[in-house]
Amino acid sequence: MEQHEGHDHEHHGHGHGGAGGTGGVSWATAARATLHCLTGCAIGEVLGMVIGTALGWGNVATMVLAIVLAFFFGYALTLRGILAAGVGLRTAVRVALAADTLSIAVMELIDNGVIALWPGAMDAHLSDPLFWIVLAIALAAAFVITTPVNKWMIGRGKGHAVVHQYHH
Repeated sequence: MEQHEGHDHEHHGHGHGGAGGTGGVSWATAARATLHCLTGCAIGEVLGMVIGTALGWGNVATMVLAIVLAFFFGYALTLRGILAAGVGLRTAVRVALAADTLSIAVMELIDNGVIALWPGAMDAHLSDPLFWIVLAIALAAAFVITTPVNKWMIGRGKGHAVVHQYHH
């Protein structure tokens, strides 16, 4: 698992918060912020699917658990870095919610949409290569579609730009 404290300085670049556009935000900065969200989402997705499958839950219950855990781990990775910067818990939670909610929501919509629409993916078991192939494709699609969202948000001083201000 990545070390969030040092990682933030790398992936939040100094080019955001300009004149309200995304011109000052590099695609690399947006991609690194998206990769951070993707890490938490992927941990939650896989854990939720493993737990739901192990407990013999149906597709809907398993998907709901995976989404809840994706949000939990996405927020948790952000909270970890903010709390390490000495910010109080209440403020840290507000910052994490403001920074990650849209990014995680878009990522989960795309990720779960691909899985739900891919023929046979919802019924694939953890031991089935189709499960892992479709999950990888779904996460890749979520990354590609969410990166411009993060670029837009960072360029407006929102999203991961909010997190970045707590590391200076």
